[in-house]
Amino acid sequence: MKVLRRYFSSEIYRSVLFVLVAFLALFAFFDMMGEVRSVGRGPYRIEHAFIYVTLGLPSYAYELMPIAALIGTIYVMAQIAARSEFTVMRASSLSMLDAIRLLFRIALVLAVVTFLLGEFIGPKASDFRENFKRRIEGAAISSEFRSGLWAKDVIRDPQSHEIVGSRFLNASRVEADGLVRGVRIYEFDKLMHMQTMISAEEARFQKEGIWNLSKVDEMRLREVEAPEDRRQIALTTRRSLESSQMTSEITPEIMAVLVSDPNKMSAVDLALFSRHLVENKQRNDRYEIALWTKLFYPLAVFVMMALALPFAYLQVRSGGLSLKIFIGIMIGVSFQLLNSLFSHVGLLNTWPPIMTAITPSLLFLIAAMFSLWWVERH
Repeated sequence: MKVLRRYFSSEIYRSVLFVLVAFLALFAFFDMMGEVRSVGRGPYRIEHAFIYVTLGLPSYAYELMPIAALIGTIYVMAQIAARSEFTVMRASSLSMLDAIRLLFRIALVLAVVTFLLGEFIGPKASDFRENFKRRIEGAAISSEFRSGLWAKDVIRDPQSHEIVGSRFLNASRVEADGLVRGVRIYEFDKLMHMQTMISAEEARFQKEGIWNLSKVDEMRLREVEAPEDRRQIALTTRRSLESSQMTSEITPEIMAVLVSDPNKMSAVDLALFSRHLVENKQRNDRYEIALWTKLFYPLAVFVMMALALPFAYLQVRSGGLSLKIFIGIMIGVSFQLLNSLFSHVGLLNTWPPIMTAITPSLLFLIAAMFSLWWVERH
C-alpha cells in the first residue's frame, strides 16, 4: 500500500500542479490585459502592473485548488485506467474503500495548502496588492464613494464599560497607511438623541482603541423645553482644539474591511468584523456566509477527488481522455457557480449561513457517493 500511495501521490500532485499553473497563467493573462489600460496613467508603469497581477495569484490559487484537484485526479485516474493499471490493482485486492482512503490522504495535503492560501497567503497578498496600487496612483481607499466612508460604533461608559450610546463616523478619505482624513463624528444617546458633533481634519489610530484627532471642531448639544411638547435642540458649547483623543472600537483594520471583498478576507478578519456588526446591531449575514464558506472550502478538495475516483473504473471505450477532462472542467465550473449562487440566494432569503455555505459541497458529495455506488455495481 505504501508503494501505491507514493505512486498515486507523485502522479496526482504533479498533475494538480500542472493544471493549477495552467489556470493561473490564463487568469494572469486576462488580468494583465485589464491592467495594460492603466499603464501610462501617472506614475503607473508596466512593471507595476506585473507586480499587481502577480500579487493576485495566491487568491486565484485558493479559488482554483478544488477544480485543479478534480481535473488533475481525473487525468491520472483516466491514464491509469487506459493502461489497465487500475484493473491490475483491483485484481491485487485493492478495494474501493482502500482507493478512497488513498485519495483522502493525498487530498489532506491539498486541503491544508488550500487553507493556508485562503487564511494567510491570499488575504495578505490581496491587501498588499491593493495598497501597492493605491500608493503608486496616490489614491485613497474611500475615494470612490461620493459621501465618503461610513462606520457605526458604540459608546461605552469608561467605568462600567456598558453601552451608553451610538457613534457614526464618516471619513472622506482613508489613506493606504491608515490615516483618516476629513472626519465627521455624530454621537447619540440610547434614545438616538444627538449629543455631539465633531469634525477633524485628520485621525490616526494610536493603540488600544485610541484615535488621535487633529484640528478638532467640537459641538455639544442638549435638549431644552419647547412649547406644545416639541423637542428642541440647543447648542451648549462649541470649541476648537488642536488635538484630542477618542476611544473607539473601530480600528484601521475594520475601516479597511468596509471596502474589502469578504471572499478575499481571512476567516479571523471575517469573524472579528462579524462580531463588530453584531455588537452594533447591524446585519452580518454577508460576512457570516463568507466566514462559513471560508471554513468549509478546503473540504471541497476531498469532495472533488471523490468525484474523480469513478473515472478510474470507466473503460477506455466509455470515452477518451479529452472527454473525461472536459467533463471534469464542467463539474468544476458547476461547483463554482453553485457556490456563488447559494451565497447570493442564501443572503437574499436569510438562510442559515452554515447551511448556505455547506450545501454545494454536500450536493456534490452525494453525487460522488452515487457515482461510486454506480460504478461498483456495474
